[in-house]
Amino acid sequence: MPRTPSRRTVLRGLTVTGAAVTGFDPAARAWGAEAAEPDARLAGIPRLDGTLVRDDASLSAASDDYGHIVHHRPAAVLRPGSVRDVVAMVRFCNEHCVPVAPRGQGHAPFGQAQVRGGLVVETTPLAAIGRVGPDSTTVTVGAGARWSEVARATLAHGLTPPVLIDYIELSVGGTLSVGGLGGQTHRHGAQVDNVTELRVVTGAGELVRCSPTRRPDLFRAVLAGLGQCGIIVEATLRLVPAPETVRHYHLTYDDLETFLDDQRILVQDGRFDYVEGQVTPDAAGAFRVHTLEAVAYGPPAGPAPDDASLLRGLRHTPSGVRYEDRSYYDFLDRLAPLVAMLKEAGFWTYAHPWLNLMIPGTSAATVSAPLLDALTPGELGPGVVLFYPLLGERLTTPLLRTTDEPVSYLFDILGATPPEDTAAVDRRLAANRSAYEAAAAAGGTQYPVGGIPFTRADWRTHFGAAWPALKAAKQTYDPRGILVPGQGIF
Repeated sequence: MPRTPSRRTVLRGLTVTGAAVTGFDPAARAWGAEAAEPDARLAGIPRLDGTLVRDDASLSAASDDYGHIVHHRPAAVLRPGSVRDVVAMVRFCNEHCVPVAPRGQGHAPFGQAQVRGGLVVETTPLAAIGRVGPDSTTVTVGAGARWSEVARATLAHGLTPPVLIDYIELSVGGTLSVGGLGGQTHRHGAQVDNVTELRVVTGAGELVRCSPTRRPDLFRAVLAGLGQCGIIVEATLRLVPAPETVRHYHLTYDDLETFLDDQRILVQDGRFDYVEGQVTPDAAGAFRVHTLEAVAYGPPAGPAPDDASLLRGLRHTPSGVRYEDRSYYDFLDRLAPLVAMLKEAGFWTYAHPWLNLMIPGTSAATVSAPLLDALTPGELGPGVVLFYPLLGERLTTPLLRTTDEPVSYLFDILGATPPEDTAAVDRRLAANRSAYEAAAAAGGTQYPVGGIPFTRADWRTHFGAAWPALKAAKQTYDPRGILVPGQGIF
């Protein structure tokens, strides 16, 4: 009986472009041509519209990510020319038990989209944006489309996705796999709460259309499902009227508790469209400068901003108020100059041992204060500390885990460390684990886009009541467990 080739054997040495297979033999043979090599590896690779590559540069790129901490080298990288390619290669990998991970913009910080000895599927070619008109209520986009591209396409018709992440150069498929939180979440939920339909390639290699009413178990398992049950290849997103201009307020606070309490007030009374906050060091290097960012949308999405009404009752430092009026897209893309600076200065290639916690509102100050007291500017590096207040009633996707309280806070310490300073990276990862344990003891959890060492038991605790449904969906849609092993969930 012929022996089934191993996962490394199956993909080793192959480069497939259209109908050609190269790299297995010095003389590239046309697909389907008679060959002297009677090898299942050659016979089994499907014909592709795009390219399957394993050159050193491609494999090295796929074994790194924005975190620059974990490095798992795949056997091959798929650059699909169509959704059919994703279906064909996932089906092939399922047959041979080869692990698979989709990769969008490579912004994962802890190896989540890497796969040792398997296949990385680059989703960036799947970036089509469907028709949008002034009366559209949705738009259908490819998983590889960036949110900046989606926003520009919809804004041409006076429309916008209701929730956008702060860094809009990430892919739609990537953020929908984790949740997608932004300053508008208190009004509209997460990005996953604003999806009406998906097209998904399951771990068995089946292309499935799903929605709240069509294969709802798969729909719920994929949104914020960390890629465990299917690869998103297309999403239909809800749209709302967009403002032409916004007023962006920056309010300074002297103490953490008042800052957090005013954030809570603003999201509960809904007077602003966007609410976020930052904590920065003072002259002595202590993280005690708290800046609340609040944005009011102007016409046609909202009324002309009224400063007195919007700022009424807030307890910010009177001298610490500033605001600017800017176009809506300029606000959405406000990080672009900072990102350009970070890249030019070389900080983009730093290690990013990020901490992202979901903390109950009543414990937010208690949990975060010791972490801020222990933080130094040197440890944070060219990074940022953020708070996002969230309303639990707006978060309806089962796998996007938060706390049981009406108001929670997403608390981020997004540090950056020279990658060669592995001791500093290890210290931050250990500190992240300790911080997670403190948050969990208070009824919190993590938002899984950072670098917190997690066990399988931790994941079961993390998903809580949603765990049985996720486990059942995994068994149904990825029965051989090939999808996204980098998360370490199953």
